[in-house]
Amino acid sequence: MTQHDNDPAWPDHKPTALLVLADGTVLEGFGLGAEGHAVGEVCFNTAMTGYEEILTDPSYAGQLITFTFPHIGNVGTNDEDIETVNMAATPGARGVILRTAITNPSNYRATKHLDAWLKARGIIGLSGIDTRALTALIRSKGMPNAVIAHSKSGEFDLHGLKEEAREWPGLEGMDLVPMVTSGQRFTWDEMPWAWDKGFGRQDKPEFNVVAIDYGIKRNILRLLAGVGCKVTVVPATTPAEDILALNPDGVFLSNGPGDPAATGKYAVPVIRDVIKSGTPTFGICLGHQMLGLAVGAKTKKMHQGHHGANHPVKDETTGKVEITSMNHGFAVDETTLPKGATQTHISLFDGSNCGIQLDGKPVFSVQYHPEASPGPRDSHYLFQRFADLMRQRKRA
Repeated sequence: MTQHDNDPAWPDHKPTALLVLADGTVLEGFGLGAEGHAVGEVCFNTAMTGYEEILTDPSYAGQLITFTFPHIGNVGTNDEDIETVNMAATPGARGVILRTAITNPSNYRATKHLDAWLKARGIIGLSGIDTRALTALIRSKGMPNAVIAHSKSGEFDLHGLKEEAREWPGLEGMDLVPMVTSGQRFTWDEMPWAWDKGFGRQDKPEFNVVAIDYGIKRNILRLLAGVGCKVTVVPATTPAEDILALNPDGVFLSNGPGDPAATGKYAVPVIRDVIKSGTPTFGICLGHQMLGLAVGAKTKKMHQGHHGANHPVKDETTGKVEITSMNHGFAVDETTLPKGATQTHISLFDGSNCGIQLDGKPVFSVQYHPEASPGPRDSHYLFQRFADLMRQRKRA
């Protein structure tokens, strides 16, 4: 269809946002959220709900999120669905890429428009591009480095943006945990949200758990509290002797961003000492990857990663299949798992490792996000499994 000069139905919109890929490709769109520019790795997320939880997940630090679902922002935002624990840290994703403009919210829990929320958190957004085509590009060529830029004037230093995208080293070898971990120890007692009741409080804990914060999510802490845990959250660099001095019934290894091999330089020795102590240990996402490193396995960068709330995973210990929430760009290389570390879960999309258990020890981990924020609740049983291991050890 041809645009006519005097046809008001075809206005000449000047682009106010750009996505500049490292190979020099430039995608034009319309800006939203904060103005400025940010560099990161472009990934795509297939979830149809939970964009606020996704954008505040610390595991997305260093990444620009492309949502494949076109209607993002339609339920607004609120103060209850934020996943970031350390509010002074980097807020998670560096940028967001949408198909259509944000609509006015239509939900009784909404307190703020997504555009205003993005501005307040300093997150740069872009709409008006073909996110299906961008997703197809990622599936074909992998997750590209890129710069997202937003200027209301529509004026950009295109040469400078291309150079920045080209020279950014990427996530391999990058330790991003210092950007998101808590600066000091704190305790947590908030339990999961209930309809018309909000969040409860754990006032009769059965277990004392220490959670190592590599970028932990709020709903993980809530579910730990929900199975009877008093949780003490400690910074990522806390020594093993300080952790064990708290006399934990269990130790939790949290999710987080970046390359596990880089974070593992200081985290792996701590995890090894925790394992040697015989303390029940449960890891999720980055915590899972670093547990793998701690027992002698290796991790690898994935081609397109797993990001979404509809990923089928098979529990090889029971034969059951669960639909899970995932967010990772690195994975444990299952071919490098040593004797004594058994693979317990696999992805039914690509066969990649999604869980391990140490033979004869109360230690296990999963690659996905059983806290389901957002996502299905099929994997909530893992928190009860952790509680059962702690209960068995206390009785012994």
